[in-house]
Amino acid sequence: MPDTTLTTLVLLCLAAAAAGWIDAVVGGGGLLLLPALLLGLPNVPAAHILGTNKAVAIVGTSGAAVTYVRKAPVQVGTAVRIGLMALAGSMTGAFFAAGISSDVLRPVIMVVLLAVAAFVMLRPSFGTAAAGDGPGKKVTRARTVTAIVLVGGGIGFYDGLFGPGTGTFLVLALTAVLHLDLVTASATAKIVNVCTNAGALAMFAYQGTVLWQLAALMAVFNLAGGMLGARMALRRGSDFVRGVLLVVVFSLVAKLGYDQWTA
Repeated sequence: MPDTTLTTLVLLCLAAAAAGWIDAVVGGGGLLLLPALLLGLPNVPAAHILGTNKAVAIVGTSGAAVTYVRKAPVQVGTAVRIGLMALAGSMTGAFFAAGISSDVLRPVIMVVLLAVAAFVMLRPSFGTAAAGDGPGKKVTRARTVTAIVLVGGGIGFYDGLFGPGTGTFLVLALTAVLHLDLVTASATAKIVNVCTNAGALAMFAYQGTVLWQLAALMAVFNLAGGMLGARMALRRGSDFVRGVLLVVVFSLVAKLGYDQWTA
């Protein structure tokens, strides 16, 4: 456990709970959890911050995934296959990450996110129909393969290469490709996130860059937030998830814009 004040520990635990809630509803909990760790532990090496972040996040994500699977119509087999492809994509992206400047990627991702936000706002029906509803909405084998290869591999690659907003991109892509409603897409994204987080955590643990005592404490709050978020998403439905999605998208755009401005 790093040498921190009681106030810092309390704030980190509250941030972990809030991040778990956000991540369970629509993804993007890392937007809160990672900066909180960086601010709360200014003297801790970045590698330990990243490792601890993964150790905390995987607990809340797993709890949210279990909550969703019990009550939402999730195809677990498909989600796991997408997750394994995302894991492979993430490892590939990480391999190329050293040769890519984030200063180049940030403006591109900001434009994509703003386009996504405009699409979601102009299409109120986006993510409100369950998979297979309506004409031409049948989820074919080709769409499933597309989701595994492009959603899993493509977004996994982005996660390893750059990272911010991966969970949000997963929800949007799964909704578009598999015609899932936003609640089911969030549930599926959680299973995919468990796979990718497990791979990353294994690497950080092997390198010895996880603050396990702090992670265990924060994970309890992250788990509570994640399970609460999943239950609220299931109870309130796609309109609620859509509203949170827009808030997270605009928050991510603001963060990327700030990072670009101060780079």
